[in-house]
Amino acid sequence: MTDSAGWPMRILAAAGGLSLLFGVTVGIFWLPVHLALPGPLMHALPCYALGLMLWLHLPTHRTVRQLLAVGVFFSVNFALNNLLHLTTVKSDWYPPTLWVWGNVLAEAACSVAAVVVLARLVALLPDGRYRYGSERIVLRPLWPLPIVLPAVFGLFSLWALFLPVHEVEAWVFVLGALVLVARCLCSPDLPHRRWLLVFGVAALVLLLGRAVVLSSRTWASDVDTGLLYVTGLLLGGLPSLFVPVAVAVAAFRRGLLGMRLVVRPVVIYGLLWLVIGGWYLGTAMTLGLAVGQYLPLGLAVLVTAMATMVGQPARTRLNQVAARWAFGRRPTNFELLVQFGTTLEHAFELDRLAPRLACCLREGLDLRWTRVRLGSGELVAEGVAGDPAEHGTKTLIRLGDDVLGAIECGPKAEGRFTAADHDLVETLARQSALAVHNTRLTAELSARVEQTQRQARELAASRARIVHTQDTERRRIERRLHDGIQQELVALVAKLRLVRNQVRRGGEHADSTLAEVQNDAYLVIEELREFAHGIHPPVLTDQGLVAAVTSSARRLPLPVTIEVEDSVATARFPVNIEESAFFLISEALTNVLKHADATQAVIRLTRTPEELLLSVRDDGAGFQPGSAGGSGLTGMRDRADAVGGKLQVISEPGAGTTIHAQLPARSGEADV
Repeated sequence: MTDSAGWPMRILAAAGGLSLLFGVTVGIFWLPVHLALPGPLMHALPCYALGLMLWLHLPTHRTVRQLLAVGVFFSVNFALNNLLHLTTVKSDWYPPTLWVWGNVLAEAACSVAAVVVLARLVALLPDGRYRYGSERIVLRPLWPLPIVLPAVFGLFSLWALFLPVHEVEAWVFVLGALVLVARCLCSPDLPHRRWLLVFGVAALVLLLGRAVVLSSRTWASDVDTGLLYVTGLLLGGLPSLFVPVAVAVAAFRRGLLGMRLVVRPVVIYGLLWLVIGGWYLGTAMTLGLAVGQYLPLGLAVLVTAMATMVGQPARTRLNQVAARWAFGRRPTNFELLVQFGTTLEHAFELDRLAPRLACCLREGLDLRWTRVRLGSGELVAEGVAGDPAEHGTKTLIRLGDDVLGAIECGPKAEGRFTAADHDLVETLARQSALAVHNTRLTAELSARVEQTQRQARELAASRARIVHTQDTERRRIERRLHDGIQQELVALVAKLRLVRNQVRRGGEHADSTLAEVQNDAYLVIEELREFAHGIHPPVLTDQGLVAAVTSSARRLPLPVTIEVEDSVATARFPVNIEESAFFLISEALTNVLKHADATQAVIRLTRTPEELLLSVRDDGAGFQPGSAGGSGLTGMRDRADAVGGKLQVISEPGAGTTIHAQLPARSGEADV
């Protein structure tokens, strides 16, 4: 819409606003309230306010422009009516002066024009355009009524003008509702057809009943009193209140006008609050005026006050319904706590709990954004709902003196934070602290369970390797005994048999043969000693760990330095500890000879009150940690684990290798 095309509607809207302001001002300060105010409140204000609001969003929509035009016509009508009563006296009406004639005819024309436009608006919902030729035939003849009706009846008698106007406008509304129902029945593709059909049928029933009642007698606000006065007001304002409100609700909630209107909920609630407040005030004023005509002033004031007190709960309930309709249903604080409690039951991980808490808080308190951080240290999760672009309030999540996270809340979409909102956030923070604490305990328990399971698997594997090693060693001993010592003993027995035969034949060579047998026996004894030393060196049992290590190191073709702490030199340890330490050192020295290509090795033995510490260091080739994991190192780890100790291997390519072992040294210890 160009600026030139929008100027007529702008001028019309301005004229309607000024007329409404003038009519209300005159009605409040200079005219009787029961004659001047009900008209603007019941007819002009709903149509003009809702029409203006919709027109600001949809300035080119035909239905919206028609609704604004209805409000303008009603506003001008009541402005002219109040102006006429303000500028005339009773004598000007008997007989009517030219000023009175002109104003009354203009009022009638505006009233009929408003009725025609409003009826056409109802008939052509939702787009304000004709769909069938029959609609043009029925509705287009209504356009001349604002001129023809006042001209035909008003020129003959000023008082004869009011009755036809009321009757004609009542049946014109019925005609508009009837056309809408027919349009819905004949148009399966009509947008929002089901809702429009319901609205059309409801409007047809209400307006038809209204037309029958209005046609049964003459209703006049300046003559009727009491219940008749109230009934006349309600009947007169029914179309101008029911139709605009229904159209506005459908436009906001159902997209009736072809697009979704983005209106802040606070604006919708404010308008509904004004409508409810206007109804409450109008009802109280009407009741007070009606009672004041029959009762003394003091008693009338008392009755009005009591009626106001009785109507206050209904007004409060209506305001609550309006708030729920505008802002949506919001959970109460108790419901929010229950909802979060349910979340805690099903979300055991902080990564799931933090986003749920953020969404729960944002929806429950209608916040623009929420950010929740749960956990501390390595166990931290964050959940964000909305866009945290503005400054917010921060509530720490504490458990005792420990800070376990924070809840940051942005401003509310509508309104301000209340004390109840802060209490709710703090309550959720306390619940979150317990959840984080429980999650930490669960994580620690899971880690310990996993560690225990891993240790159990390692222990099972270690036991399997130990059993396999024992079987392998047993077979090795068997082969060595069978292939080595047993064969030498068999040869020794054969030589003894030879000596016996030589002695029987004269014994010339018996001495030399016996000498050979003696030497062979010494060799077998030495081999048995070496074999026994490999299984369990006697010196380890007789003299202890240091002596056994020293004896073993002397046998190596490699310079070995032994560093022994004084507290270890004379100490004896439990048998299993001494055996494990000796064989760890022996295996380490064997690895040095096989793989290190070293020129020397250093053995160091120290102790603490709780542990025996040993290390074997060489200056060999070394290796990359993790690349060497043969059976030698694995067996050494198994041997250390078997007695509750620990083994650590430190090595770098070109920098040699160091093996550290820590073995328990208190249980069964005996110093000598």
